[in-house]
Order: sequence, then structure tokens, then C-alpha cells
Amino acid sequence: MSSTRQLFRLPTDWLVASPLATYIDAFTRYLAERRHASKAIRKYLGCLAHFGRWMNQCQLNIERIDEDLVRRFLDDHLPRCDCARPVCRNRIELRAALGHLLLVLRAEAVIPEAAPGATPVDEELRRFDAHMDHVRGLAPTTRRLYLRTVRRLLREQFADRPVVISALTPEDLRRFVACQIKLYGSPGNAGPMISALRGYFRFRTACGDRVHGLIGVLAYPIKWKLASLPQTLSSAEVERLEAALGGDGRSAHRADAMVRCALDLGLRRGEVAGLSLDDIDWRAGTITLRRTKGRREDRLPLPAATARAIADYLRLERPQTDSRAVFVRHGTPCGRPIGPDCVGKTIRQAYARAGLPYTRAHLLRHTMASRLLAGGSSLKEVADVLRHRSLDTTLIYAKLDSRNLSAVALPWPGGEV
Repeated sequence: MSSTRQLFRLPTDWLVASPLATYIDAFTRYLAERRHASKAIRKYLGCLAHFGRWMNQCQLNIERIDEDLVRRFLDDHLPRCDCARPVCRNRIELRAALGHLLLVLRAEAVIPEAAPGATPVDEELRRFDAHMDHVRGLAPTTRRLYLRTVRRLLREQFADRPVVISALTPEDLRRFVACQIKLYGSPGNAGPMISALRGYFRFRTACGDRVHGLIGVLAYPIKWKLASLPQTLSSAEVERLEAALGGDGRSAHRADAMVRCALDLGLRRGEVAGLSLDDIDWRAGTITLRRTKGRREDRLPLPAATARAIADYLRLERPQTDSRAVFVRHGTPCGRPIGPDCVGKTIRQAYARAGLPYTRAHLLRHTMASRLLAGGSSLKEVADVLRHRSLDTTLIYAKLDSRNLSAVALPWPGGEV
């Protein structure tokens, strides 16, 4: 049991005496292959020791381990845990360690694969997800958002019973929407929830259900189209942000490249995270976007400053990895592709270093549109660069086109002509 030598003595005894003892080396090897740091491996082994001791107390064998058992441990045992110290009681670390354990035990064919949800609600959600994917062509993030909302509605109304849409009344739906709006802070922020529910009932219409009365209940919050003004960075703020690039730090080059992709190309967070080495044509000076919100393939020119920032990151900082993703994790598990949240966090940190009071990564996309208009580009050219499906989406930027707005402005009544 060499993998347990660096643990404290008490957790080591728990782990060696538990049903998990046979799989300690496989668990450690799994984490090491994914480049988890040795400190993280020791921490996860301590989590396994706690779980193994609880299994011994409950007289559970290895074949009993599944998601439900992990949930019992976290929800029932952990809140009232009185195990002797030192013991890990951090719920987040325990859940992560036990998630890895489930993967290892299934790879070793010790426990069966996780069975998909078998309730009528689970089956209904699978059909709705397939409809959104194959019929409507919605992006995975949108589908997950819609499924969360519809899952709450169906479980509240039907629990484990069959889903009978005709049993759902307009009053039921009104109550559900009223309760959910509290989660969004204000009615004006509840638009995504209404979109999800309307999308679901349109799906039920395609299945032959008469749900027009339910759809009629779902009115969108009042939000005048094009009423707001897109927030952008001023020229001085852009200069401050660019001046803050090129700093020192473990991930400085990666941060510079991400900010450049958002500022110079107008890429969304998910598009930055989804970039692959195969998407960049260094000779032609182009970059191809394949995993976009509109599920299209778009090719854009690669600005010299952006290309230099990406090249510096690839040469000087990117860890050795088999992944083809441009941007990968520098922490545990090292070398794995990053997600959109990492991009958002990196851009927020760049704002902070520049002394700017902003937090939204999408602000750089608005800024790029504003700079294009200020440089003389037309709305159609801005729409092409931002890859909008409809020119209507780009009309919000017409308010920022000071050059053309001044040409059509009328004199103020009573003022000088």
C-alpha cells in the first residue's frame, strides 16, 4: 500500500481496513495519469479513508457503491460526522474524490455503469432534449438551461408519476412562474425561464397536445427592444487594459492570449475555450471557429497582436499535453481543456489588474463592435465579424455609430440652424 504512506496514520488504517483497499493503487494511478498534483492525490486518499470507514461502520461491501450511496454519505453522515481527527469533512473535496472513485470502479468493472434516470420525468426530459438537439439545433448550454427549468416544473407537478400535460392547469403554471421569479431577483430577469417553458410546450404541441392555454400564460417580462445602450470600454480604458497585459505570473501568457481573442476577434467565452490547434492557419493568418453559438463554421483573419499572444503562450507556457485544445489547464488536472468559466475569470482578473470596474467578458465583444463602427465599418460588416445570424441582432450597435448618427440628427427646436 505504498500510495498511502504519506497519509496520517489514522486515515491510513481506515483506508487499509476498508473495502476500498484493493483499489487504492488503481485510484492513485488514475489521478496521476490525469496529472493531479501529489498534494491533491493525498487529499483525495484522505477523503476515501473517511468514506471507507463509514462503509465499515454500515457494513457495506464494494458492490454497493453508486451515486445513491455517495449521496447518503454526503447528506446523512457528513452533517453529523463525529469521526476522530484528522479527517476530511470538506463536502466539495469529498464529492470530487468520490466522483473519481466511481469512475475508477467502473473502469475496473467492479460496479455497473450508472443507469439513466428511470422515472417518467427523466424519460420526458430525454425526449425534450433530443427534440432541442435534432429539431431545433440548440446549443448544449441552452439545452441544459432549458432542461433545468422544465425539470423543476415537471418534478413539482408530477414527482414520480407519469407526465400528463392535460393535468397541468394555467393556475398551476402561474404559481410555478411566480415562485421561480423570486430566484431571478426581478421579473425583468426571468426571460430565459419563460423561453424554456414556451419551448417545452411548443414541443408538446408537436406531440399532439393542446397546450395553447398554457403558452398563453407565459408572457415575457416587459423589455423594450433596443432600449438599452451597449456598454463598452472607452479608448482610454482599452489602452489601460492593453497596458496591463504582459505581466508576470504562472498563467500570464495564457491570460494575454485570452484577452486578445476577446478584444481583437470579439470571441465569446465558449468560443475562446473551444479553440483547437487545428483551427489556426499560421501561414494564411486565419482562425476557424467550429464550435460557435450558431453551430456554424466561420473563418476570420487573425490579427498580428492576437497571433503573437497565442504563439507566446504556446511556446513559453502551455504544458505538455496530448490535448489539441489551444488553452489548457495549468492546475490540477494539468493539460486538460479549460471551460468558459475559466475564460470569464481570466478576463475579470485582467480588468482588475488594469484598475477597471468591470466583470463581464462579453463587454469586450461590444467594445470590438464599437471600435469597428468608429473605424468606418458598416453595420453589415460588424454583423459579419460578430457572426450574427440576423442583422436585427446588430442593430443595437447603431446607437454607438456617432459618425452616421450625427449626419441624420435634426436641429433642436429653437436652437441654431
